[in-house]
Amino acid sequence: MDASITADRSLADETYRALLEEILSAQLAGGAVVQERRLAARLGVSRSPMRDALGRLEGQGLLVRNAKGVLTVRVITLADYLNSVAMRMLVEPSAAAQACPSIATETIAQLSAMLNAIEADPDPDPNVVWTFDDALHQAIAEASGNPFMADTILQMRRYTTIFERQRKLAQRKPGLSDHQGIIQALIDRNADAARTAMALHLERVRQNILATY
Repeated sequence: MDASITADRSLADETYRALLEEILSAQLAGGAVVQERRLAARLGVSRSPMRDALGRLEGQGLLVRNAKGVLTVRVITLADYLNSVAMRMLVEPSAAAQACPSIATETIAQLSAMLNAIEADPDPDPNVVWTFDDALHQAIAEASGNPFMADTILQMRRYTTIFERQRKLAQRKPGLSDHQGIIQALIDRNADAARTAMALHLERVRQNILATY
């Protein structure tokens, strides 16, 4: 029985992660109707883990009910995006400062190598850019040592990611020089510089969206 429960939980987790990635990458676009049976068949799972995964996504606000009670993928509006960025601007610069003393040297080296590879590529794959972006911000959030701060960053970044990817803005994201500034501050273990670099990066992201909307 315990093994069966563990297997069911694992399958539900895998289903949740698969659906979350499809939402974040805009494969499941905002406003799309969620058809439980069709999704379950496509992912090769039973309806039980699918219901579990959908319930988690609805609880996180990524799936919503329309006026008819039909489950749909949440549409992230410009207002949602700007509010999410505003929350990140309140939290993430402090997270970057707090991460400076504790983030592992190996992690910084890996992030720096990823960014250097992107800079050296004249036409980097947007998915590679997103992978780096996720890795940098997640590493900083986790190294902040504050789980509430890390959770806020995670949730707000989901909204900003969905908005940017649905509008296909990944390749136009500001960031390479900004990210180098953040990484250099982490290398130097300079909390003030990390705070400033992160605040500047988020403000430039916000301004870029407003300029292209």
